[in-house]
Amino acid sequence: MATLQPSSPRLSDRVAMITGASRGIGRSIALALATEGAKVVVNYASSSSAAEEVVAVITEAGGEAIALQADVSKLDQVEALVNQTLEKFSRIDVLVNNAGITRDTLLLRMKPEDWQAVIDLNLTGVFLCTRAVSKVMLKQKSGRMINIASVSGQMGNPGQANYSAAKAGVIGFTKTVAKELATRGITVNAVAPGFIETDMTHDLKSEEIIKYIPLGRYGKPEEVAGMVRFLAADEAAGYITGQVFNVDGGMVMA
Repeated sequence: MATLQPSSPRLSDRVAMITGASRGIGRSIALALATEGAKVVVNYASSSSAAEEVVAVITEAGGEAIALQADVSKLDQVEALVNQTLEKFSRIDVLVNNAGITRDTLLLRMKPEDWQAVIDLNLTGVFLCTRAVSKVMLKQKSGRMINIASVSGQMGNPGQANYSAAKAGVIGFTKTVAKELATRGITVNAVAPGFIETDMTHDLKSEEIIKYIPLGRYGKPEEVAGMVRFLAADEAAGYITGQVFNVDGGMVMA
């Protein structure tokens, strides 16, 4: 097993909370931040065994991590998640809003409950977590917030009116909160993945999609995690806020 310790970790003594971190992109983000020395909170909604496996990978390699259950679309569960994190680590330095679901179908077939479920988790969940953690970061006068958006929120995608609307909302939310929190040393950015090899994209017809990707392939979760790792550190990222970084193989060029 590869070590999780780089030669000079950039997030030593920092605490990173990642929502939806039991699998896919969230899992890769948790491991990437652990490689930089961060203490990691692996949030999950229902996959406790998968979350504990992520924790085990980190701890076996010498890192520190805990798994905490919470449905981040629920206010009381978000507050409990933040409180449990503070009880364990006393601070939160990095928040990655990654938790999300899809309920894909064409607009005229979309049930109101499928619209609402996606908006509640993918957008309202970002709001609830950001608001709760911002109170912690304001006291610290520092912090990194990274929201996982999507190219669907920039260019739309048939069958994803709910998902595209939520992710477009995340982008607008990111820019507004970045302006509100900038004077207190808190940066807020978004990462917009394209088609990434995860359970969420497993059933898509790749040959029809790849022709729209200039690099000619799906991305890997580790490639999204690499951008998050950059934004979580100080160095150059300390002077970056309110931006959207596409990790999409060239699908969206603006």
